[in-house]
Amino acid sequence: MPEAAIAVVGMACRFPGAPNIEAFWRNLVDGVESIEDVTDEELLAGGEDPDLVRDPAYVKRTSALSGMALWDAGFFGLSPKEAAIMDPQLRHFLELCWEGLESAGYAPGSFDGATGVFAGCGAGTYMMFNVLKDPNLLREQGFFLLRHIGNDKDFLATRVAYHFDLRGPALNVQTACSTSLAAIHLAVQSLLSLECDAALAGGVTITHPHRRGYLFQEGEILSPDGRCRAFDRASGGTVLGDGAGVVVLRRLEDALADGDTVHAVIRGTAVNNDGSGKVGFLAPSVDGQARVISEALAVADVDPATVGYVEAHGTGTRIGDPIEVAALTRAFRAGGSGSGGNGGVGYCGLGSVKTNIGHLDTAAGVAGFIKAVLALRHRTIPASLHFEAPNPELQLEDSPFRVVSETTPWRAMPGFPRRAGVSSLGVGGTNVHVVLEEAPAPAPTGPSRRHQLLLLSGRSRGVVGRSSSRLVDHLEAHPEVDLADVAWTLQRGRAAFGHRRALVASSTAAAIDALVTGDPEVVNDHVADDVERRVAFLFAGGGAQYPGMAAGLYRDEPEFRREIDRGLALLPPDLARRVAQALELGPEGTDASGAGRPRISPAEMERPTLALPALFLVQHAQARLWMSWGIAPSAMIGHSMGEYTAACLAEVLSLEEALELVVLRGELFERVTGGGMLSVPLSEEALRPFLGAELSVAAVNGPELCVASGPREAIDRLEETLRGQEVEARRIHIDVAAHSAMLDPILEPFRARLRVARLGAPSRPFVSNLTGTWITDAEATDPEYWVRQLRQTVRFADGLSTLLSDPNQLLLEVGPGRTLATLARLHPDRLAGQEALTSLRHPDEDTDDQRRMLEVLGTLWQRGTPIDWAGVHAAGARMRIPLPTYPFEGERHLVDPPPELPRDEARPREAHAVDGHEGDGREEAGEALEGWLHEVRWTEHPLDPAVPADPAAPGQGDAAAHPRGDILLLAPDSEASGLRELAGALPGAAKVHLARPGPAFGEEAGGYRVRFDSREDLARLLDAVAAGGALPARILHAGPDFFALLALGQALGERIDADPVELVVLTRGGIVADGDVVSGAAAPAADGADVPYGSLVAGPVRVLPAEIPGLVTRWIDLEPGAGIASSREALERELAAPPPDSPVALRARGR
Repeated sequence: MPEAAIAVVGMACRFPGAPNIEAFWRNLVDGVESIEDVTDEELLAGGEDPDLVRDPAYVKRTSALSGMALWDAGFFGLSPKEAAIMDPQLRHFLELCWEGLESAGYAPGSFDGATGVFAGCGAGTYMMFNVLKDPNLLREQGFFLLRHIGNDKDFLATRVAYHFDLRGPALNVQTACSTSLAAIHLAVQSLLSLECDAALAGGVTITHPHRRGYLFQEGEILSPDGRCRAFDRASGGTVLGDGAGVVVLRRLEDALADGDTVHAVIRGTAVNNDGSGKVGFLAPSVDGQARVISEALAVADVDPATVGYVEAHGTGTRIGDPIEVAALTRAFRAGGSGSGGNGGVGYCGLGSVKTNIGHLDTAAGVAGFIKAVLALRHRTIPASLHFEAPNPELQLEDSPFRVVSETTPWRAMPGFPRRAGVSSLGVGGTNVHVVLEEAPAPAPTGPSRRHQLLLLSGRSRGVVGRSSSRLVDHLEAHPEVDLADVAWTLQRGRAAFGHRRALVASSTAAAIDALVTGDPEVVNDHVADDVERRVAFLFAGGGAQYPGMAAGLYRDEPEFRREIDRGLALLPPDLARRVAQALELGPEGTDASGAGRPRISPAEMERPTLALPALFLVQHAQARLWMSWGIAPSAMIGHSMGEYTAACLAEVLSLEEALELVVLRGELFERVTGGGMLSVPLSEEALRPFLGAELSVAAVNGPELCVASGPREAIDRLEETLRGQEVEARRIHIDVAAHSAMLDPILEPFRARLRVARLGAPSRPFVSNLTGTWITDAEATDPEYWVRQLRQTVRFADGLSTLLSDPNQLLLEVGPGRTLATLARLHPDRLAGQEALTSLRHPDEDTDDQRRMLEVLGTLWQRGTPIDWAGVHAAGARMRIPLPTYPFEGERHLVDPPPELPRDEARPREAHAVDGHEGDGREEAGEALEGWLHEVRWTEHPLDPAVPADPAAPGQGDAAAHPRGDILLLAPDSEASGLRELAGALPGAAKVHLARPGPAFGEEAGGYRVRFDSREDLARLLDAVAAGGALPARILHAGPDFFALLALGQALGERIDADPVELVVLTRGGIVADGDVVSGAAAPAADGADVPYGSLVAGPVRVLPAEIPGLVTRWIDLEPGAGIASSREALERELAAPPPDSPVALRARGR
């Protein structure tokens, strides 16, 4: 390949009958024509002139875009009104660019380099026929804003650059019908000149009025029967259509180096203009077209005799097709040294995608380009439709070309790769030609894991579900894909949204099964917030070890294996063999060298000389593995010997120094025989009276959990005494009395070794066992500190308090332990969002070590921890592969044009005076004005005493009068008690849940704390309340403001399914009724003052039921100054009645 070769690494399209690339290819191969018939009824309903519909020359055929008005406005951060104003051309192109980047395996923000955008769109017919015909919109927004929001060709490329934060060139291209292929040419030039490192290029045309036919007129380019018969003797014109396409381009060398999927290679491109050497401005030119084709072939350094297919402009007009074939023939004859140059006939296929989808105007070039790329990729040339016999003016019998009338396997010319040309010719004379070549064979990928972590996310739970279904369909259709490449693409090539799904699978079949069944043991869902969470490492002390711990990681993870082997090499050979045997690093029943040895028994594993170095090596190796995956600890804490692991990772101790100290510690421990340790569920103060002179408090692990240490006989007596007090204590599996007076005889030899140790200041923060707070440089480098660390009490509970002071920090126990994570979960300082995770399986768990670690990695991703995915896959090169793209949640956004008046009613009428000179005019104006004005009147409306009190009585709308089920209360602290009492008295209530304001989501005794205006907090609240089944049947919200209701509505909208939910909004003084004088109204403040927010709930109360099927709202406004408790009786009666059609104001004087 030449240095100037450009790779096509991604594609996306929306063409008539084809919402994506896969559907487009199926249609091409199957010979599907996507130009459709339109019925009279459809045309008239769409606003077409009835006289035109009846005209015999009116062709009732269209090449329209399905879902033209649908768009996911929220995804791009636009309001529904902004979305409706924006031209659908810009909207669809934005979504396509996202899909294109994802198809290439890149999400905006994930590409390391400058990305350019080169694109063009069709005429702004939406602005002409829809937006500017709405006088109210024009008056409200003004022409400047309407144009600049997105109704001009100037803003297509720059809109994409803005929304995706792309920093390369963003150029809007306009060359009429050749626009999108010219955009590809400019993108190629920008890549070759190093202006950008990736480029989006393409075009879009969507016309308005949409989905209509056209009036055929002789002599124009439109087909008389609504079919495009390119190159056929019966050709009579083309059909204009709508569509959009985009391709993602990179320099081939870079694409191959980064493992991109290369669909095809651009060998060369050229662009020129006819100039004035032709019949007229609108006419094509043989000379101009021949020159651009010859130039492209020369740039590509390709003999035209090796080109096997040309995707022509091919409009199917009587004049255009012969001119195009003449130009192609001239260029191929002039440039070839092989069969083309020597007069070869019919060796090159010829076709036009316009026979399938019509002429897409500015998107026509990219449509032909994508077709040619797909033909190269699949080694198949699709048929050019409606071809029976050639137009004799083409003189194909004397040309290198033959029309491909049937889908044909593409056989390569011996010694040459498959090559194709693509032409696009613009009205006005701008011609573009591109020379393509099939992609080189991809380099083989590296080794992959036995298990793979698959990630999916979306802006809603529904998106995640649809993404899962799409992935299942893709995997079933492509069982040959490497699951490791699927995982890599999902990890690196997709943005992470709030709703996140993670699963670990060992095969494609297992992944499909998990996604189809939704097995909660495998598929883990989580709603993330916007917090980027740090990770603190926790390292257990002696007692956490077990035979064979992390053997699976040694077998499957090269980084872990390297670190274990590095540590073993630093140990004395006999000890290294024993540790390797304990870790079961070789085949079953062998040591790492393969020599036959019996397995280490659990009792042998408790010996400090074996347990401590084995535990240290596993902790250190797994920590290094986590760090290689980008999980660098923001802080660390080690329990007893675990602090050595933290010190080693913080560079206080080298690995060699740390291992020597750990080995010495084990040897010294074994000199102290007859000791033991007991975990006791008592506070330090409560435990000390039981200890006597022989026992010590070895560790304070929690407010009500300590460890006693000392002689085994004394430990036995303590255990028996506590059992008599009904205190259940637990032995720790290590044969030593650590942190007790029994260690005093070994402190001096340990001190002597420490005095010659090389101790450095910590490069990473970690918490001291002795102080329970951050270790200082002076402490870390003082040998005496480490002597005291061996002997004195471990203040682990205080250390956890220090770590838990950071609310955005997760705790991760590294190594085989799970005790420290359990202690963290039970700690009183832990907030609801502070999770403690474990890294390795428990010895009783029947799971794979690698699988377990990947599951935890998925959990960290779900919680917002940054991950180095390249580090995760460092063992072998991976490929980015095409996978299903984001399933946008399209909603209708359209400024509908005013209805067209029949011609006999469209004439101007006489104006009637309304200034007093013409009586009839005044009466007519007065009648009209009556319909323009209204006045709000509140009327007293007592409850009907006949309203049934039976909880099963039917209500109004979709909810019962007394919804049966749980009740969720959202109330300020001042009203919580009154609201709970009110809810408890309501008929049909199953369980009452209370949520009060707080700084973040969290559980508390008797309920929850949430931020009322946080969609994420409210979503987590609803999920927690609904954990046992359905959503609450009724929600009572006391004192909301506009934003609180909006956030609740957004959270509910993603969750309401079949069962209805009634939302009761309680305000105070939010309604001015019968002359009320109101100082404000949302909810009683702490000082009893009113707050003027209550009236703002009117909008959400009225709109939410229309937006969220299944939601019923009612608004009850209390007397200014009144509270829920004082209004309880009236509220009970009100809530026992069916929901009224209007808000209710409860006043002392009536309802």
